[in-house]
Amino acid sequence: MRDTANQVPTASQTVGPFFSIGLSPHNSDNFVPPQVPVGSKVVTLRGCVLDGDGSAVPDAVLEIWRADETGHYSDASSGRSHDDRGVPAGFARIPTNDHGEFAFQTIKPGAVQGAKGEIHAPHLAVVVFMRGLLKHLLTRIYFPDEAANEIDAILAAVPAERRNTLIAVSDGNQNELRWDIRLQGDGETVFFEA
Repeated sequence: MRDTANQVPTASQTVGPFFSIGLSPHNSDNFVPPQVPVGSKVVTLRGCVLDGDGSAVPDAVLEIWRADETGHYSDASSGRSHDDRGVPAGFARIPTNDHGEFAFQTIKPGAVQGAKGEIHAPHLAVVVFMRGLLKHLLTRIYFPDEAANEIDAILAAVPAERRNTLIAVSDGNQNELRWDIRLQGDGETVFFEA
């Protein structure tokens, strides 16, 4: 029997660039349900992951979680737990390309009611993995011109001058949005404690 009382955890190690070993089978740039619910809006979101020098990060992976159009996350009791590949509904894993770019299609989620009754404006939860990170980064993508952004408790906690790093922008077409991730430096994206 091993004595584990005196063992200490080892230091965190960086991840990658070996994502293809365990993460690639679930890569998808489209997590629109097979049957788009009536009244749902399909959105294409494009962006780039940039390091502190403004250079593109070609080997990042984004994991994105979204609620459905009614503001509910999938679970076993909802009947929307997994797709035919075994991937949870409302989940996508998107790698950046050689230019640090990513793109994906999704439905715009509904507002989510929090555990204490607070309203979270429609958003996508984003986890960023990449070489050199000892711990993943957690952030959100909010939608532009969304009235619920004004009452979202998370956005309200972010200094006003930095909120724009969490809100996608439109070039006039509300079905095509842009949102870049800046890892540090000027315009650094707001990241949250996990």
